[in-house]
Amino acid sequence: MGGGCRSCFDGLNIDLLFMNLANNTPLKILKYPDEFLRQRARAVKDFKDPRVEGLVSDMAKTMETEKGVGLAAPQVGSDLRICLARVDNTLFALINPEIKAYSRKKEIFEEGCLSFPGKYFPVERPVKVKIKARDVHGKKMKIKAEGLLARVLQHEIDHLDGILVIDRAAK
Repeated sequence: MGGGCRSCFDGLNIDLLFMNLANNTPLKILKYPDEFLRQRARAVKDFKDPRVEGLVSDMAKTMETEKGVGLAAPQVGSDLRICLARVDNTLFALINPEIKAYSRKKEIFEEGCLSFPGKYFPVERPVKVKIKARDVHGKKMKIKAEGLLARVLQHEIDHLDGILVIDRAAK
């Protein structure tokens, strides 16, 4: 399902990523209609900045605490182009992701969003995507995603472009 998925965290300090939540406060998730959610995120340029790895770590903790399957940096008040997804017990961290190809086949499925707690919306999306991104160290990666992973990544990349689930909801 996700080519290259295991390399998303090569060299990342996993202990840092999954610190004891009792000692660390999760990030606050912005809720709709916060206008920050409508801003387009800016590309990460300095992969040596420890704040990038720190943000990814904090986002992973927050996503785990909130029981989400995905989270984009704008949802926690950051304007960086970073998103995370957890599918089939695999955590994906994408920096500067771009969807390069979509399948023609689409499906409608109910989507939730941490910025719209307790609400679900029917959304039509392609069932497969090809994505180019970088890992937390700036290494290029490609992901071929289908099914739930494809849906989650499309949803999170929409957040990076200021697009919300309500904008995609089937009429």
